[in-house]
Amino acid sequence: MSHLEPEAKIFACSQSVHLAELIAKNYGVPLGKVTFSKYSDGEFQPSFEESIRGLRVFIVCSTFPSADNLMELLLMIDAAKRASARHITPVIPYFGWARQDRKDKPRVPIGAKLVAKLLETAGATRIMTMDLHADQIQGFFEKPVDHLFASTIFLPYVKSLNLDNLTIASPDMGGSKRAYAYSKFLESDVVICYKQRKVANVIDSMELIGEVKGRNVILVDDMIDTGGTLAKADHSTSAYEEARVQKAKNWEVGKILEITAEQLIEECKARKIEGWCQTVSECIRQAFTVSTPT
Repeated sequence: MSHLEPEAKIFACSQSVHLAELIAKNYGVPLGKVTFSKYSDGEFQPSFEESIRGLRVFIVCSTFPSADNLMELLLMIDAAKRASARHITPVIPYFGWARQDRKDKPRVPIGAKLVAKLLETAGATRIMTMDLHADQIQGFFEKPVDHLFASTIFLPYVKSLNLDNLTIASPDMGGSKRAYAYSKFLESDVVICYKQRKVANVIDSMELIGEVKGRNVILVDDMIDTGGTLAKADHSTSAYEEARVQKAKNWEVGKILEITAEQLIEECKARKIEGWCQTVSECIRQAFTVSTPT
C-alpha cells in the first residue's frame, strides 16, 4: 500500500490574514476558511468552516500583546485538534512574551516558557517561528521547533548594495551574536551599543563601543516595541556627520506600531535611515514559504 502524505491547509488568525494569504499563494493553495464569533463581553470563538480531518494544518498567527492574539491562536489549535487534524503547526512570525526568557530578578515569571507550554498543551505538534529574541527559547518546547532567520533575505540584499566601509551595529549587548553573524557573512566590522534601563521601554543611557565615523552603518535588531532602542542607537551612530544608517527588521508591518513608535520612525527618517518597509515586507513574504515536514 502506498503511503500518502496528508494534504496541507493554511489558516490565519484575525490579525495575520494578509500575511497568511501571501504564504498560501506562495505555497500554491487557497487560504483556509475560518470564522470568528465575538460576544459583547469580549469573548470570541474561532470555527473552521471546512473539514481538516487527517490533514496537516498550519495556523499563521503572531502572538504579540494584547493577550487576545495568543488566546486566539490557542483556541484555533484546540479547535483543530478536536476536528481530528493529523498535524498542527502554528506559524508565529512574532513570538510574543519572548523577552521573558529567564528570571532577571526575584519574583518574576518566565513568560516564554509559559507560552511554550500553553501551545503544546493546546495541541501543537510542531512550532514554526522566526528570529526568537533568545535562541534558548527553543529549549522550552518538547515538540520540534523550526527556527527561521530573516538573515536569509537580508544578507543577499545588503550584499547587493555594495556598500563601502560597511559596519554592522547591534543596538544592545543581547544582539551582539546576531550582529557578528551578519558581519561574518559580509566581512565587515561590528560595533555595539551598550544600553541601560531604569524602567521598561525607557532607555536611561546608551554608549557606543566601536568606531563609525565615515562608515555605512546597518543596525540589526530582532524586535521593535516603541522603537526607542533603534532610535537611541541611531542617535549614537549619527553623532558623526558622515555616518549613514540603514536598519533591518523583521516584523509584521502595521501590527506592532504604537503612536510613540510612529513618531520615532518619522524622527529616524530625518536622520538618513534608509531601507525600511520594502526590505521588511520582502523578508516576511519570502521567509515563511511553507514546506511539508517529513
